[in-house]
Amino acid sequence: MMQQHLLKSVASLSGIAHRYPGGETLRFADLDIPVGQHTLILGNSGSGKTTLLHILSGLLQPQAGSVLIDGQELYDLAPRKLDTYRGQRIGLIFQEAHLVKSLTVKENLQIAQSFAGAGVDNTRIQNVLALLELGHKAHSYPNKLSRGQIQRAAIARAVVNHPAILVADEPTASLDDHNTERVLDLLFTQAEQHGATLIIATHDKRVKARFEHTYQVGGAA
Repeated sequence: MMQQHLLKSVASLSGIAHRYPGGETLRFADLDIPVGQHTLILGNSGSGKTTLLHILSGLLQPQAGSVLIDGQELYDLAPRKLDTYRGQRIGLIFQEAHLVKSLTVKENLQIAQSFAGAGVDNTRIQNVLALLELGHKAHSYPNKLSRGQIQRAAIARAVVNHPAILVADEPTASLDDHNTERVLDLLFTQAEQHGATLIIATHDKRVKARFEHTYQVGGAA
């Protein structure tokens, strides 16, 4: 049963190419990620890792190629349906948390649920915050949180809708070795607890040892 389960693709990229105005065309090797196969995307700064993540996450439509997430061709969806699908199936974690500063932690998670087209589920929010040891901060505003708490709140927001993939862009940038290990432990634990497949883009060599599966991004074609 496990082997059959792992054969299902949660993310698939085929023939992807993208060119920014005035720039060279970035071409990416085909990628197929089975459910549960946590994958590290490696590449030097400027190689296109963030571009690839944005394409994979439905944030940037490529000029060529196919993007399948959990069996759905992302860019066949109309913009509003794409936004809803992304909210439902893709959890995003950036270097900066981008929490809405005028909303409490709980309200930030409620907004994430609403954007996904789901009703607000306060029980789900309470459970996620408890798992991340943030239950006591549910009614706090971002400016009252420590850096670590903000990071955990961003992860809570990313997993609250049971995403199929959990995408993180340079989550260990500027962290020392101890905090890098803490963040990686947290991401792996949350991915497992919420049934998500973890995809991390980084040039941080310290992260590589934690992954069996890697995907190398090159430069411009």
